Amino acid sequence: MWAVAKIKRKNLNVFKKELTSKTGTDIKFYYPKIQQHKYLGKKLKKIENYILENYIFCYHEKFSSINFTTEVQFIKGLDYFLKGHTKHQEELTSFINYCKSFENKDGYLTSAFFKTMVSKKAQFVSGPFTNVMFEIIERKKNKLKILIGNIVTTVSDNKNYLYRPI
Repeated sequence: MWAVAKIKRKNLNVFKKELTSKTGTDIKFYYPKIQQHKYLGKKLKKIENYILENYIFCYHEKFSSINFTTEVQFIKGLDYFLKGHTKHQEELTSFINYCKSFENKDGYLTSAFFKTMVSKKAQFVSGPFTNVMFEIIERKKNKLKILIGNIVTTVSDNKNYLYRPI
């Protein structure tokens, strides 16, 4: 059964180790992530970001017991488990499978994941326009016509520019 935990990002490995010791080695963790490229000086650095920030999915049969989440609520690195995970297993599984369908071979989400969500306004999270907000004017097969400030431009969808909805 899947459960959703809010964690302290700096203590992710501690949280995983503590929860594994309480449940056994057959626990699964899932946190959708993207890989960004940033220039620091003249060097290109790869940065890993989690799209759900402080939330992580945990799978183990012990989560079907309501008492289990109260037993492990004080482990290191954990803020809390979201309540209601037993009622929403179908939605959790559906979302996780949806995310996994957009992963590349390295386990990072591709730009196609974000393209399905964006409606009108978005923000670049990679490429030369990182952190720049834009408005989508028109969608074409392989291109987006966007408005950045007062400038209208076209961005190819074939590139690996990642953007997220606002």
